[in-house]
Amino acid sequence: GGGPDAHFDSGRKTIYMAPMKALAQEITSKFASKLGPLGLTVRELTGDTQLSRAEADACDVIVTTPEKWDVVTRKGGDGSLARACGLLIIDEVHLLADDRGSVIESVVARLHRLVESTQRSVRVVGLSATLPNYADVARFLRVGERGLFYFGPEHRPVPLQQTFIGVTARDRFKQNKQMDEMCYEQVSESLKKGYQCMVFVHSRKGTGDTARALSEIARRKGELDTLFLSEAGEGGAQSKFKDKVSKSRNREVENHFQNGFGIHHAGMLRPDRRLTEMMFDAGAIRVLCCTATLAWGINLPAHTVVIRGTEVYNPEKGGRVDLGILDVQQIFGRAGRPQYDRSGEAVLITTQKSLDKYLRLLVSAVPIESNFVKALADHMNAEVVGGTVGTLSEAAEWLTYTYLYVRMCANPVAYGISYKVKEKDPLLKGHCRDLVEGAAKQLNILRMLRYNQHSGNLGTTENGRIASHFYIQTESVDTFNSLLDNRKDISDADLAHMMCCATEFQNIKVRQEELSELDRLKNECKWDIQVPVEESSGKACVLLQAYISNASISSFTLISDTNFIASNAGRVSRAIFEMCIQRGDASSALKLVRLAKSIEKRCWQHQTPLRQFDGERLPANVIRALEKDGVAADGLEIAMSLLEMQPGEVGQLIHWAKGGSKIQRLAAMLPMIEVECKVQPVTNSILRFSISLLPNFDWNVRYHGGAISFWVWVEQNGKIYHCENIRFARRMHPQLLELEWPIPSFDGNLAQYYVRVVSDSWVGCESVLPVSFQHLRKSNKKMLKTDLLDLRPLPVTALKERSYEQIYENKFKTFNPIQTQLFHVLYHTDKPVLLGAPTGSGKTIVAELAILRVKRLRPRSKCVYIAPLRSLARERLKEWTVKFCSEPLRWKVLELTGDTNHNERAIDEADILICTPEKWDLITRGWRNPSISLPPGESKSSHRYVKDVALLVIDEIHLLGEERGAVLEALVSRTRLISKMIREDSDKEKTAESAEESTRIVGLSTALANADDLADWMGIDLKSPVGLYNFRPSVRPVPMVVHIQGFPGRHYCPRMATMNKPCYAAITEYSPNKPIIIFVASRRQTRLTAMDLINYASGDDNPHSFLGVNSDFEEMESVAQTLTDAALRHTLTFGIGLHHAGLSSQDRDVVEKMFLAGDIQVLVATATLAWGVNLPAHLVIVKGTEYFDGKTHRYVDYPVTDVLQMMGRAGRPQFDKEGVAVIMVEETKRNFYKKFLYEPFPLESCFKEKMCESINAEIASGTIQSLSDTVGYLSWTFFARRVKENPTYYGALSGSDEDVRSLLLDTAKGALKMLQGSESIKHDQSFGLGNSEFGVTATILGRASSKFYLSHKTPQQMRNGIHNLRKKIWRAIELSIKEKNENKIAPSATDSYLPKNVVEAGIAEILWILSDNHEFDEMPVRHNEEILNGELCKIVPWGINVPTVDTGRKGTMNSEENLGDPHVKCFLLLQAHLFRCELPISDYINDTRSVIDQVPRLLAAMQFIAEDDKHSVGGSLDVICLFAKVRQVLSTYHTPMDIDPLNQIPGVVLKKGKQISKQNLKTLQNLREMRYSDLNAYLRDVMRVSKKSLPLATNFLMKLSLVSIQNLSVNSKLSKSTEGTVCTVKFDLCGEHNGGSRNNSSQQDLSLLVILGTSQSHTVLAMKNIFMRHSKSFKRLVEFKFDWKFSKNESDFIILRVVRDDVRGMDIDVPVNINT
Repeated sequence: GGGPDAHFDSGRKTIYMAPMKALAQEITSKFASKLGPLGLTVRELTGDTQLSRAEADACDVIVTTPEKWDVVTRKGGDGSLARACGLLIIDEVHLLADDRGSVIESVVARLHRLVESTQRSVRVVGLSATLPNYADVARFLRVGERGLFYFGPEHRPVPLQQTFIGVTARDRFKQNKQMDEMCYEQVSESLKKGYQCMVFVHSRKGTGDTARALSEIARRKGELDTLFLSEAGEGGAQSKFKDKVSKSRNREVENHFQNGFGIHHAGMLRPDRRLTEMMFDAGAIRVLCCTATLAWGINLPAHTVVIRGTEVYNPEKGGRVDLGILDVQQIFGRAGRPQYDRSGEAVLITTQKSLDKYLRLLVSAVPIESNFVKALADHMNAEVVGGTVGTLSEAAEWLTYTYLYVRMCANPVAYGISYKVKEKDPLLKGHCRDLVEGAAKQLNILRMLRYNQHSGNLGTTENGRIASHFYIQTESVDTFNSLLDNRKDISDADLAHMMCCATEFQNIKVRQEELSELDRLKNECKWDIQVPVEESSGKACVLLQAYISNASISSFTLISDTNFIASNAGRVSRAIFEMCIQRGDASSALKLVRLAKSIEKRCWQHQTPLRQFDGERLPANVIRALEKDGVAADGLEIAMSLLEMQPGEVGQLIHWAKGGSKIQRLAAMLPMIEVECKVQPVTNSILRFSISLLPNFDWNVRYHGGAISFWVWVEQNGKIYHCENIRFARRMHPQLLELEWPIPSFDGNLAQYYVRVVSDSWVGCESVLPVSFQHLRKSNKKMLKTDLLDLRPLPVTALKERSYEQIYENKFKTFNPIQTQLFHVLYHTDKPVLLGAPTGSGKTIVAELAILRVKRLRPRSKCVYIAPLRSLARERLKEWTVKFCSEPLRWKVLELTGDTNHNERAIDEADILICTPEKWDLITRGWRNPSISLPPGESKSSHRYVKDVALLVIDEIHLLGEERGAVLEALVSRTRLISKMIREDSDKEKTAESAEESTRIVGLSTALANADDLADWMGIDLKSPVGLYNFRPSVRPVPMVVHIQGFPGRHYCPRMATMNKPCYAAITEYSPNKPIIIFVASRRQTRLTAMDLINYASGDDNPHSFLGVNSDFEEMESVAQTLTDAALRHTLTFGIGLHHAGLSSQDRDVVEKMFLAGDIQVLVATATLAWGVNLPAHLVIVKGTEYFDGKTHRYVDYPVTDVLQMMGRAGRPQFDKEGVAVIMVEETKRNFYKKFLYEPFPLESCFKEKMCESINAEIASGTIQSLSDTVGYLSWTFFARRVKENPTYYGALSGSDEDVRSLLLDTAKGALKMLQGSESIKHDQSFGLGNSEFGVTATILGRASSKFYLSHKTPQQMRNGIHNLRKKIWRAIELSIKEKNENKIAPSATDSYLPKNVVEAGIAEILWILSDNHEFDEMPVRHNEEILNGELCKIVPWGINVPTVDTGRKGTMNSEENLGDPHVKCFLLLQAHLFRCELPISDYINDTRSVIDQVPRLLAAMQFIAEDDKHSVGGSLDVICLFAKVRQVLSTYHTPMDIDPLNQIPGVVLKKGKQISKQNLKTLQNLREMRYSDLNAYLRDVMRVSKKSLPLATNFLMKLSLVSIQNLSVNSKLSKSTEGTVCTVKFDLCGEHNGGSRNNSSQQDLSLLVILGTSQSHTVLAMKNIFMRHSKSFKRLVEFKFDWKFSKNESDFIILRVVRDDVRGMDIDVPVNINT
């Protein structure tokens, strides 16, 4: 089917490979016109035309060239264009015999191997001229007999008469003259017969020259009018085109047209070419002089075709070469017009010397051979870099997919293979291995790959990656290596010469007629030419500089050579630039990137960068004025200085009065980056550079596109220590980008460091920042290490408590060496303990020993275990529930995380509490004043257990040095402070147990560089450091062998793809039959990695090799069918499990059990598994050490502690003698991991990041009441300890007590000033912040921040949003009152209700306020998610714009440019959740979960803030009620704009026009009051609920509590204190609950908002939040007191409202008469 509505969506693309760029353009145009009506998109992808990823994904057909498609397919990986190919069409496949044929071979071989590995079929179609050995080509393309079609010359539709003419003259001038005369004879003969003629020449200039020569001969012979202009009449074809020709900008077209000639070549504009084709087709011109492009690209036949001469200039060969026989056949194919001619004529005019050659080639059919051997090393390197070839055997196998292999088997002698060798090795496997081994050795010498001759393994290198990525030949890499190795202090001229020495330019030859012009151009060169221009590199260097300088060149051959050099010089210079980056050569790298940009922009570094605004057409005199004084100066500096002037001054300076503002506008668009750098000493040899990059320019899509990249590096003495390519995206502009790099520092080397930022595409746009070390002080402290003593392992009977022994004796009989060494201090003392030991050392048992001591001595006290992640907390709960909650101990273990809620009784009765740091921090904030941090509904007594905590165990305490470490620091400091105060209180009371009352702290960690600092902060006495144990990494119970592998590649996804094959190789080498865990960075990578492992196993004919030995395949398939995740279902049947947060808990449990049981051998997991689940393996592979950070929108490195945690899963106690870990990193980071994996950085404090929140919490609790208290609090922190040890890191002058106290004082003042700025605190008016002492108290905003665990900035944002909302609601109320007054409508009781559309708008705005705050600043917006957000925006009701409350109409708060904003994404996810919209990807499901988890807390915080200013403010009643309405919406998924609250009943759907009749309509309240049998009948008969849904509907209604107001009374009394009248409203709030159907255990407690407000201004008079426990019935006396006079001024009535949060439509609204 066709037509515009036809739909084609297979998800696969058609790739059409055309032999030339010019032909690709023509094919694209032709396909677009024909396929466009079918809805198919056709795009060109060549060296001239680039496609963005989005454009490539959107198109259906891509027309490209072999070289471009080779480059594209070298970058593999899922989602690449190579994998999207469903049909590959290779036009002119006979070019296999050409020098470029090796590219086609490489592309086809790669495609066939991809098809085999992915098991996805791709159709290949080859089109060719007639070939003698077509069967060989078919075999290479893997075409079956049914798909092979061969048509010989006899099948030609029009018979062809061929004429061959040899010119005898040897002198070039005479030769050309003879050829013109012979050509004219053939053309005139054809014209006399009434035929048209095409004359093919071999240069663009030659088309015009030949047309002029032929017209001159015709004029001389008097035949011009009779033969060439015979149609020239009023009605002739020529007259029809006169007007069109006259409008052509190409005067040559018009001149030749007047003589009856046309010209056609690729240098003409497309409209002119098209016009010429139309004129020839219509007969308006009789003779067309054209280049061979027409023969390849356009179907424009003629009766007679003449080839005038066969010499073609080839810039790659550097001279003239004979036209290829395939080109001759292609041109001859244009002779004869089907349907018009009975025969065609083809004439070849050549030299006598070449005549025999062409006759021989045309008469005798010679098979086409392969040229692949010449380029074998280049293409083999590309396969190694792409990850498809990893060993010599695989390389030999790859070679068998080429046309070379087909022809070697068919014609071995032509390839140097004797028949004897062929007989011994019929498949030539040995010869293939010899060929690839020779190439491997060559590449190894050139440092393009690593070749291990013993194992045959091939590894990639940075040089190899660069050569593959930039399409550089191996000979060029050899040249660059030797020149870079042998030269120092390389100048610009040296680098230009080096680039021109590339193999790509070696065939450029100098002709005698070019020398004079080359000498002229050489004199104009900016840099010296280091070799004579007679050499190819010298000529190339001259032409390169001429190209950049836009010099005028007249010689045709020089123009052709210049274009060839310009098209290749950019990628060559980029390749050498990256080689210099890899070598760390800062000076050469800077010069090369400048050169590369100069080539691309044709603008020198010293010239004004404003030249790059091509589209602005700046006058030449303006450019001269800008550069007049700046030839030797910095063009950028001059351009930037213009921004400091007035437009008039600029206009005067550049002699363009009106252009001043335009020049300033362009200067402001130059991409400049402001750089700041802070240096902190980490160790004696490592500095941390914290670099801030702020884009300081005006973004213009026309010039900057969607993103712009920069190179950033740190250099010293010309050596680059670290370099990255960073991108700034338009959607994030002008966001600050922050980088943190570890940079080496050497003793005695005081040379200056520099941070350099260089634009990757804009000439002249760069910045450099010298880094000062004026006050830098390094720490010389050495790492304290604990020796593992040679002790006899203690048996579990050492516990001396039978009930304790029982929990271990079934698992092990003795404690391991580390546990034995710590046993005494843990079990027989109360000293604090810090243990640093590798993962897998049994640290959990260490924590348990401390717990057992506490419970043995003080059974009623509590133990708190802090787990860094919820997943780890759940794992520990699962383990300890089995261990401690059953016989014989029967303790109670509770988990307290963000996911859990427990009542006070359960917490009071618990023995062990498992918490996340944030949860325990929130709980302990209220230890002194419990009301501060109580969640809604808890009593003040619920925090008394904080003082009962006798043991605090902090797992993974080394996370103190990471982002969340500030929370750990706050809670440990607070714990020690609590212990101190309890001890002081005990001393006052003179109790004997004062020493025992303090809380013991046990910290568990990996090995630490500064364990003594951490121990001192925890309270361990360093004078006799009992309790401090910091073991070496080598003490793990199961030794581990670590392999670190480097992988080149700047881009994350292709690099990850190249790691998959080495992953498979590591499995087969290190753990073929034992369990393996592969850690990856994302859920997508789990799937891609697993699929590639399956493909590689299938390639080895063992697809189920990863299934356990005892696994039954059929049973595995049945288990897989029970899973919900489709990818997991597929991979599990092959023995590979997936594990990530996107899986359901059921799927995760199945995978974990099967892996532990050995049913599956491989588990591909995200990094969270390293912390959360105890699943050891023999082999651990860390596939990449980077992850995408949604906050900075870039890939960042894992902390080293995370990598160690992953490695810690290697080695199974009781099973393995050693574990194996393979760490796969980006090549440049390999040395870093080798050095620092086991030499950790010192732990530094991150407390400053969350200092404001911690101090605010202490102020809110009353612990801090003044500035001195703040300084005292800080002195308890780890931050204070580290300031003393590493003062420069924190900005202190030294580590002296005075300087440390000065820093703490300044820090405290700064924190208090920030808190005051966010209105979280207020200070005594009599003191100022500059004073040394002043008092501080928390405001309502500060208390909200502390109570609800918010950023100190969030409450202020919330309050501002609530104020705006209240004003809008009051405006809506005023409009309603005004309207009723105008219509003289009396007020009624229903006036208290807002219209539904206003309520919905209010709910939407509350959700927007909730989304648009600091709590969601770090909501991840991943790569391309702004596109997904745009799609989601179209299906959710409010989109990105909140409805305006006072009108109810859609507002315009956001624009589509904000779709990448995390707050907008949060708002969209909330809407999708409420309205049950389908989410685009699984990542959004987990993002939604994280948002929804925070909504109740944020909503409670907003209501808490709103309640503070509820009095005497119009509209506050409705604002408070809106919070309850939002809870209703979150509970029921129904908004006020839904048709009817009855839709909440399962199985009931009421739509407009289909409502139940008025007399039958009942409310939810009516239905709930009905008897069970009556309700069933009503639902069935009246509301037509189906039989299936009836039990659900009935159960839903019967579970609802019936709430009513009874015994309402009002009385007034004169207040003696205020001398006003106090009105008291009393009533009983009653409820009835019958539990619905038999099961009500899951029903939550009922939350009610009871509020009293005025009827006119809707002001709150009094309110309460009431929580009802579910029982048969409940009754609560509620009493409100308020100012009678205030309410009486408005009306005799006030509003009593009860709003419930569990259901919509059952709220109570009662008008209360206060006159009674």
